[in-house]
Amino acid sequence: MRSLAYILLIVLFVSHQDAWLWESRRLVFGFLPEGMAYHAFYSFVTAALWVFVIKVLWPSHIECWADEEVGGE
Repeated sequence: MRSLAYILLIVLFVSHQDAWLWESRRLVFGFLPEGMAYHAFYSFVTAALWVFVIKVLWPSHIECWADEEVGGE
């Protein structure tokens, strides 16, 4: 799972460079420039990747350690 997350992260990093949309004059839904629509979609995909990373790969042992009661407190 960890390697899948790394691969997806690299794919997102590379796909963020949207040089192919710089000269586009098309509108999505009749009002949204194509480059802005791409970045809106990109933001949703990035958020989904982070949800995946947090739910599946988050190191829970660190949270258990942080939640432990410290000595005299």
